[in-house]
Amino acid sequence: MRKVTSSLFSSVDGVVESPNLWQFDHFDEDMGPAMEAALADMDTVLMGRKTYEQWAGYWPDPAHDDGFGDFINPVRKYVASRTLDGPLEWENSSLIEGGLEDFVTALRGSEGGTIGIQGSISVVRQLLFAGLLDELTLMVHPVVAGGGERLFRPEDPTTRLELKSSRITSSGNALLTYARRAD
Repeated sequence: MRKVTSSLFSSVDGVVESPNLWQFDHFDEDMGPAMEAALADMDTVLMGRKTYEQWAGYWPDPAHDDGFGDFINPVRKYVASRTLDGPLEWENSSLIEGGLEDFVTALRGSEGGTIGIQGSISVVRQLLFAGLLDELTLMVHPVVAGGGERLFRPEDPTTRLELKSSRITSSGNALLTYARRAD
């Protein structure tokens, strides 16, 4: 069975939205290799509409390529959206037909490498609470962002996690990888 993972930049106060506004002064020499390792065996990407719309307008432009474009442009991308109509213009992008959880369950049973959720806070939340997210890595930066969307909400169900790995980078980022705890 294929593994489904997500890695998100997070502030100490739990903000995961728009990390470009608060994380780059702590993007140290340890972060690049950590991100490369997360992408190493990923051959399929899941994303929501907001991430798709932002990234499809940015990454295909060679002027923006800092190495991530070499990964994200050719990789197979599936987009969860109730409002987009297909076909999608960004290379190797398709809309998910039907329900997200059914689609991911079938995708997990297919041949291939790791399935990674890129950005897409609502997709991460839905798959975590449905038991379909195998690993969640939070790259917690030593900053209080204040405003912005947080990964978790007050109405979320109590969900037990197990710490799979942890590391502190040279500038104080905490790289924390969790899995749902099997009860």
